[in-house]
Formats: sequence, C-alpha cells, structure tokens
Amino acid sequence: MHFPTTHLLYLHGFRSSPQSTKARMMAAAVSQQHPQVTWWCPQLPPSPRAAMDMVLDGIADWPWERMAVVGSSLGGFYASHVSEVTGCRAVLLNPAVHPARDLEKYVGVQTSWHDPNASFEVLPEFMDELRALAHSGNTHPDTTMALITKGDEVLDWREMVERYQDCKVTLLEGGDHAISDFAVHQPAVLAFLGLR
Repeated sequence: MHFPTTHLLYLHGFRSSPQSTKARMMAAAVSQQHPQVTWWCPQLPPSPRAAMDMVLDGIADWPWERMAVVGSSLGGFYASHVSEVTGCRAVLLNPAVHPARDLEKYVGVQTSWHDPNASFEVLPEFMDELRALAHSGNTHPDTTMALITKGDEVLDWREMVERYQDCKVTLLEGGDHAISDFAVHQPAVLAFLGLR
C-alpha cells in the first residue's frame, strides 16, 4: 500500500548544487503541478557524514511513508542510503555506485559547477565516510527507480544496472551524465514518485 507522496527531497551530485538543471526542473514541476507537496533541495556539505546527518536531521519529522527522494550521481548514492534508512520511494538519476573509489582522485580543493568562486576541500577521510554509507543490496526494490544513460561519460552504466538490477531500471541509449534530455523523462519520474 503506497500513500501519495507529500514530501519530496532532492539530493544533488558532487560539485553540484540546488541550482542544477534537474533540481530546478523538479522544483518547478512540484511548485506548478503539486503545490501542496513539501519540497526540500539542500546544499549538501562536502563531508558525506555531515551531508547525511544534515539530511536525516532535516527529514526527522517528515512522514516517511509519505516521502520520496530523488538523487543525481553522488546524490543518487545518498538517496539510496536515505531510502534504506526510511523505507521511502526513491528515484536515482545516473547514481554513483562506487563513490569512494571514483572520488579518490578529487581529494584536494575543488570548485562548484554553479559558482566557480565557491571552493571546497575533499578530504581523504571522506572516502571512509562514503564506504560507511554503502549498502550491498536493495531492501525496497519495488519502490526504487533508476534512470540510467548508456552514454554517461562519468560513471559506468553497467555498474549502475548491476547494482540496481532488482529495481525498476530505465536504461536509455546514448545520453550523458547530466541526462540533458531530462525533460523527456521527467513525467515518468513524477509518475513513479506518486506525488499528491
């Protein structure tokens, strides 16, 4: 039994922000089509542990059976964790599967995509924090959807498909990491989320 979703959390990717194209498209769709839904897209701190502490603290008083989470790239990895903790519905957009391995080469000072003047530091211990958030399986495969593009130039689509094979996987030919044609797929994402 699925209740209508009344609370929606969006988690952006590495070096991204609430200003990302997909985050803004989702925010617009929620405000225009589902104005009564609570929407939260926080700017995540660079530390994975701090990011998840902030998110779980922020949704502590949300009705978990009526919430959903959408996450892109590293945010997809985080969204998977949030879904495991809360049991909520999740949509993962080109989700990172092995972020501790993939982000090791970014240790040091990085800049934000949407504000080149904003820099942050990736510390070596962040890799351990990512490993601590990893889940080997999917406890809620029937309420998880993964939207994956074969043309992702950052992450390996085969690893994503293998990790989420027991969930609802939408595998797209071509495309890119950013899912530049997200507008085409957004209606299916919104339908899966079951927003009130």
